[in-house]
Amino acid sequence: MSKKVAILISGGGSNMVALVKSMTCDHPARAAVVISNAPKAAGLQRAADLGGPTEVVDHRPFGKDRAAFEVVLDRTLKAYQVDLICTAGFMRILTAEFVLDWPGTMP
Repeated sequence: MSKKVAILISGGGSNMVALVKSMTCDHPARAAVVISNAPKAAGLQRAADLGGPTEVVDHRPFGKDRAAFEVVLDRTLKAYQVDLICTAGFMRILTAEFVLDWPGTMP
């Protein structure tokens, strides 16, 4: 059974595209969702063009409340039941609390 990977992006998604394209049929993982904190990130369209689901968790409505943003991000990741989280050009710093709530998923 392959691992479900969430790929977090903020921009064009070139790293995400390389990751998704590397996940061929014999790869032990597959992209389950691409999530961006930037609603207009070009990588969202690139992910959609590759046939994968996309989500936006815009950080701006939360202002400096990083924890509130992470609550929504956490909920989104759990909805896809991901096994691994890859930050591929994701330009937000995740708090220690968030990372500790996802042990072993961000190698």
